[in-house]
Amino acid sequence: MERENAWKSYSEQDLAAVETLAQGYIDFLSTCKTERECARFAIDLAEENGYVDLKQVIEEKRPIRPGDRIWAHAQGKALMLVDVGADPFESGLNILGAHIDSPRLDVKQNPLFESNGFALIDTHYYGGIKNYQWVTVPLAIHGVVVKKDGSAVDVVVGEAADDPVFCVTDLLIHLASKQMGKKANEVVEGEDLDILVGNRPLVIEGDDGASAAADKGSPEAKRAKLAEKEPVKAYLLDLLAEKYGIEEEDFLSAELEVVPAGAARDCGFDRSMVIGYGQDDRVCAYTSLLAQLAIEEPAKTSVCILVDKEEIGSVGATGMASQFFENTMAEIMALAGSPGDIPLRRALASSSMLSSDVSAGFDPAYASVFEAKNSAFLGRGLVFNKYTGSRGKSGSNDASAEYMARIRAIMDEADVAFQTAELGRVDAGGGGTIAYIPAKYGMDVIDSGVAVLSMHSPWEVSSKADLYEAYKGYKAFLRGA
Repeated sequence: MERENAWKSYSEQDLAAVETLAQGYIDFLSTCKTERECARFAIDLAEENGYVDLKQVIEEKRPIRPGDRIWAHAQGKALMLVDVGADPFESGLNILGAHIDSPRLDVKQNPLFESNGFALIDTHYYGGIKNYQWVTVPLAIHGVVVKKDGSAVDVVVGEAADDPVFCVTDLLIHLASKQMGKKANEVVEGEDLDILVGNRPLVIEGDDGASAAADKGSPEAKRAKLAEKEPVKAYLLDLLAEKYGIEEEDFLSAELEVVPAGAARDCGFDRSMVIGYGQDDRVCAYTSLLAQLAIEEPAKTSVCILVDKEEIGSVGATGMASQFFENTMAEIMALAGSPGDIPLRRALASSSMLSSDVSAGFDPAYASVFEAKNSAFLGRGLVFNKYTGSRGKSGSNDASAEYMARIRAIMDEADVAFQTAELGRVDAGGGGTIAYIPAKYGMDVIDSGVAVLSMHSPWEVSSKADLYEAYKGYKAFLRGA
């Protein structure tokens, strides 16, 4: 049952649509490298398309009716879009769910230190990474610093053409004989993923120490003392104060993420692919978002939920395991005249969902870990994983045969190129998605997404054709599930 390459079937009109979608996606990948940035992008686009903040609807005690478009967020890092359909909520929802967090390095709360004339920032890696892939790569810092007065400072350094970038250093090959004999997971220890951020010392002109002696507790005296003891760190703190108005203590209430610097780009002489950071799972988030916005006057209520924390177990207030999804639907149903726990439970149990997450693309360089006839191939369309997990399907949602049949019918009716896959050979490894979490409500859920090469690396690769087929498939699902 080998699937045809989707490129073979495209007309000139299709090819133009593929390229238009891909260029928008490249722009999105290049500017949205954190979950906060993704959520902000999605909210702005949603409001342009007529979505209204749920908080505003609640404050105004406005009744919700079919045709209303509502958005809600959790701490600026998870987002729901709801397009209210004509059918009763209890007949079920059509849901697209993706995650907008990606593997990265997180800046620790007490991160800044000086060592042998260098200023460095200490990090803690987030999600599953190969540590050695993050050395000598140009890095950027994205995030937010919240000061004690509650004011927030947005930070993006390393993306503009005239910005500095940062890096984790590596040992030169000439002295690496011992390092080269280590296992891959020991070559670079997690605690050694320190970001190099400075080398210039602070010089206080004309200071003979008298001013510091006059008032040892003054800011000037503290600055002079730091400049004497840790001059490179002192210079960096001066820069941060000047540019952002922040001091070292403000790192305690900051969320700063270290990500690969630079824009996503076309990949290959034929420009058939996209290379960029964070395609797991922003390739599915982007196509799900656009599919949701494209649906007008649905019969069943359509929902797009973009969540955080999938890479570390879907935990916390912004992960899929939180009550954000359930609580938001309860509020909307109450405003629509269907309050109460039982109608909500019935609505969720009757729903259908695509857990939109990437799949491991078959890589001929590592063919031994794949089982070819049950693998996802770039260019062959949207991927459906009936189950994921590891070993004996551990941690997986295993979609029913009946639901899989419904999905096949929807995709074929909409002329969507699709394929089915598993996550590599049995016992080769494994992984999971958010699918098992909403499945607890009794709804039908299946994993679906785009095949990706070099998953969880600083730069991942996807096919423009698969991006296009995912968008088509998600739209078809929202219309017809």
